[in-house]
Amino acid sequence: MTTLHIDHTSRWFGNVVAVNDITMDIGPGVTGLLGPNGAGKSTLINMMAGFLPPSTGSVTLDSAPIWRNQEAYREIGLVPEREGMYDFLTGWDFVLANAELHKLSDPAAAARRALATVEMEQAQDRKISTYSKGMRQRVKMASALVHDPSALLLDEPFNGMDPRQRMQLMRLLREMGDAGRTVLFSSHILEEVEQLASHIEVVVAGRHAASGDFRKIRRLMTDRPHRYLVRSSDDRRLAAALIADASTAGIELDWNEKALQIQAIDFGRFTEVLPRLAREHGIRLYTVSPSDESLESVFSYLVAA
Repeated sequence: MTTLHIDHTSRWFGNVVAVNDITMDIGPGVTGLLGPNGAGKSTLINMMAGFLPPSTGSVTLDSAPIWRNQEAYREIGLVPEREGMYDFLTGWDFVLANAELHKLSDPAAAARRALATVEMEQAQDRKISTYSKGMRQRVKMASALVHDPSALLLDEPFNGMDPRQRMQLMRLLREMGDAGRTVLFSSHILEEVEQLASHIEVVVAGRHAASGDFRKIRRLMTDRPHRYLVRSSDDRRLAAALIADASTAGIELDWNEKALQIQAIDFGRFTEVLPRLAREHGIRLYTVSPSDESLESVFSYLVAA
């Protein structure tokens, strides 16, 4: 089981601090790396891939330093955000060249397997200059997989892909994570991260902001109210009963949803009080659902904090 460990790691470029004292572990499964533009995500990925040394701290793969460690490079596959491709080559030539650089025993067989994995066999003999953005992404993926790495790093891998290609890549990454491979990807498409990642790391302004699944992160943020959408047989009576309780900070009637939008400042108490008050007042609860536990909501809270 491969684990990437970032230990009190910082990276600066002149006077600009891109990564500031970050510590995190990336283990088997699919991890999503979130953060606004300029948060330091690409710098982190480049250090994990061995392209950049940390200014302070360490970045290791199973306790071995990654920077200038050829053995570690053999266990890492990278799909960078930037193109960095040779347009005059065919897809086959590009992937085969990477297999040969890794000195694989049968580079042609490895290239065929990698291209088949990303479903690019039919276009492998075309020049990269004729590829769409999504096809380029898939060929980069094949190149990253050609040496069968135990850790896969992807920087904005869904850029330029159509819905079908995104679903294919999501399925592939999920299968790799389920098989025990360590997969880290960054993406600004929050819905896809929510659907795909079993674990999330959030970086804001170069600092580590949060870690875990998005619901766990949201519940740890006790300084902000939890929002719930509640439908009942008598919204007005329920609102009057709840607003008098210390667990509730505010209630609004959502005319579009025909429901109550409730801000609960005491999560534990609210979950106990709501059904009790409904029972005492003879009110039937039809819907009780969190309205701010989407990954996008959590991310917005963390960025604003």
